[in-house]
Amino acid sequence: MLLFLYTLLLFHQLHAKVENTPCQTMGDPKYPLFSKDGDVPIGGIFPIHRKETLPSFEFMQKPQLLLCSSVNLRNFLLAQVMIFTIEEINRNETLLPNVSIGYQIYDTCGSRLSTMSATMGLMNGLDFGSGDRCNEQPPLPAIIGETESSATVILSRTTGPFKIPVISPSATCECLSNRKDYPSFFRTIASDYHQSSALVNIVKYFGWSWVGAVNSDTDYGNNGMAVFLKIAQEEGICVEYSVKFYRTETEKLKKVVDTIKKGTAKVIVAFVSFVEMGLLIDQLSIQNIAGFQMIGVESWITTTNYITPNSFHSLGGSLGFAVRKIYIEGFEDYLLKEFWDTAIPCSQSEGNFSQYALSCSRYEELLALKKNNENVPELRYEYNVYKAVYAVAHALHSLMKCKEKKGCEKSLTIQPRQMVEAMKKVNFTTKMGDHVWFDSGGAVAQYEVVNWQQESDGSFQFKSVGYYDASLPPHQRLQLDTKNIIWAGGQLKKPRSVCSESCPPGTRKAAQKGRPVCCYDCIPCAEGEISNETDSINCKQCPGEYWSNAEKNKCVLKTVEFLSFTEFMGIVLAFFSLFGVGITALVAILFYNKKDTPIVKANNSELSFLLLFSLTLCFLCSLTFIGRPTEWSCMLRHTAFGITFVLCISCVLGKTIVVLMAFKATLPVSNVMKWFGPAQQRLSVLAFTLIQVLICVLWLIISPPFPHRNMKHYKEKIILECSLGSIIGFWAVLGYIGLLAVLCFILSFLARKLPDNFNEAKFITFSMLIFCAVWITFIPAYVSSPGKFTVAVEIFAILASSFGLLFCIFVPKCYIILLKPEQNTKQNMMGTSKSY
Repeated sequence: MLLFLYTLLLFHQLHAKVENTPCQTMGDPKYPLFSKDGDVPIGGIFPIHRKETLPSFEFMQKPQLLLCSSVNLRNFLLAQVMIFTIEEINRNETLLPNVSIGYQIYDTCGSRLSTMSATMGLMNGLDFGSGDRCNEQPPLPAIIGETESSATVILSRTTGPFKIPVISPSATCECLSNRKDYPSFFRTIASDYHQSSALVNIVKYFGWSWVGAVNSDTDYGNNGMAVFLKIAQEEGICVEYSVKFYRTETEKLKKVVDTIKKGTAKVIVAFVSFVEMGLLIDQLSIQNIAGFQMIGVESWITTTNYITPNSFHSLGGSLGFAVRKIYIEGFEDYLLKEFWDTAIPCSQSEGNFSQYALSCSRYEELLALKKNNENVPELRYEYNVYKAVYAVAHALHSLMKCKEKKGCEKSLTIQPRQMVEAMKKVNFTTKMGDHVWFDSGGAVAQYEVVNWQQESDGSFQFKSVGYYDASLPPHQRLQLDTKNIIWAGGQLKKPRSVCSESCPPGTRKAAQKGRPVCCYDCIPCAEGEISNETDSINCKQCPGEYWSNAEKNKCVLKTVEFLSFTEFMGIVLAFFSLFGVGITALVAILFYNKKDTPIVKANNSELSFLLLFSLTLCFLCSLTFIGRPTEWSCMLRHTAFGITFVLCISCVLGKTIVVLMAFKATLPVSNVMKWFGPAQQRLSVLAFTLIQVLICVLWLIISPPFPHRNMKHYKEKIILECSLGSIIGFWAVLGYIGLLAVLCFILSFLARKLPDNFNEAKFITFSMLIFCAVWITFIPAYVSSPGKFTVAVEIFAILASSFGLLFCIFVPKCYIILLKPEQNTKQNMMGTSKSY
């Protein structure tokens, strides 16, 4: 407890000592370049000079002041706009009435060290004397500046602990949007996040998937490029290289230019600050590098002194995003007045209503000359300074409780924290019509798209070819007038920048191993797959009944294949079928005409005519296998085939039995023929045929054949075939035919050596041998033949077996009838061998 009391007492004494200690500025303060007293002073920090000369730091004497050189006209104009705006507000009777705003504007010479010095100068004031206390609040409510992001980071971090609001007109680094690290930072320009997103949009809009990237090695360039690379990757844009350099790194700059020269990307995104871009342009011009399409950012794309004949050779046709150009009414007249007052001082005339009208006639002539001059300076960032000063004025107006006709309470002490909160609530409209408020400390992103072009008279200009508005829906943000764009090298055709050419429809992209996703090979789609888009990632499988066309870019209906009457194979098979019918008909006519001759009578003419009729049906049934399968044709072809062939084999079997019975009837005391006369022959043929008819009827009832679209055997075509329905039914029909054929073959083989001069059984044996050979061969051929060849094999088997029966049984008889009529006698038919 005693220790706690002792510590508390010691802290109280130290605090009292600090408060009573007189405060005195140490060293020489940095003086403002422009200053004016007022009731409320506003600070300004701008790099009005672009170069500084550092003194020698020998630590033996007091350091000398920095020397600045090379005026930066753009930043000088920013300072002049700040002064112009303050004076405009001071004349305004409604905004901060009876309150005058002063200003202290420092020049940093583009140096981070000078930025720190200027910041300390603004916060400490210029009093050399001693103060009562060192912990008093800084004497100014807000600071306008800096222009570059890195310098602004230094400024904001320095003023942050004191909660002094910093309003930048051109620091765009996304890092400054972090309200936790920079709670008192505001800006009247949009964050680089939107510009980086806009760069991706324009690259994607023109179909450039292969780009190079260059950025300043500063907070501005590094953060902006990081956002660009992240969004570009999400959008499928590949970056061949990403290189950076700082303004003092000459060797690194040369390496950057060498990388650009060796790269294959024809489009370069240059997220480079104002100073670094000037150095890069110089190097590109020295090395005569041209033909690259530059995509620029607001920091350099509208810099007038960068667009020269030398630079245009390398950067002509550049595209980029620029801060909107806004005309500030009265500012140009103000600049002329300031210039004229400095060059040739003139006194103001009393009674003249014009604000800046002077008595000097030469000044009036200068004003007239200005009105006829169309080359008006680009006022882009200047308007952001204008808005920043008005934002501070509106915040002060609310804090000082200003009322119309009553003025403001000047006696109020404004704390920096109060100023920050007031800035957050600022919401007003400028006289140009712009609505100003601070969203996360920044402004709404609105850019003008400009194009570096050369006029017919040789002059250069920044041609407006579109705009980007981040407040619009994503698909409406970027609007371009592509017809008015001049591309790199003065070309009218958009350049291509891809690692690999687009894959046409019918192919897919396959990434190259070890390379970015934009580098790929075009692989043709596999059979049955298509891609109907350019740069398709994968091929789509065609639906079941469709197949890819030759170009693999469209699914077309698969070719339906069946044995058609119009194709060569179908024509040949149909011809032989009809040829068989014709031959059979001729044989039947011949037999009918010679029906009374012994050779016809001796061979059971009734069964011969029935056999010829069944053979005709066998030849005709093969035609049912040709043509497009239908429900009726499928049922007809198999049943007709089965029944006609059983009828045919039954007739042959009957003839074979007749031969055997006839031989046995010639033996003594034989009465066999009465048991196998014509009636029994007819009955046997009918019985054998009815069994097949019954099998076919059961087949058609239980599971009949039907048309089937076979898509398993071939992927690229559909086989239209007759499915058997019941496999058992089909093999029962075929098996029954085979059973009768084998039985007939056995009987005919037994009767082959009967002693007739004309042995019918011998020819029947040959015919059955051919028949069995054909159908035994048919089975493996039928199973292994694909598509329509299955049907062709079946037709061939029908025709071959039918011709075998026709030729083996009837051709020998026709030969005797036509060519050997002397053998067509009863004696010759009844002749016996020597053994009998």
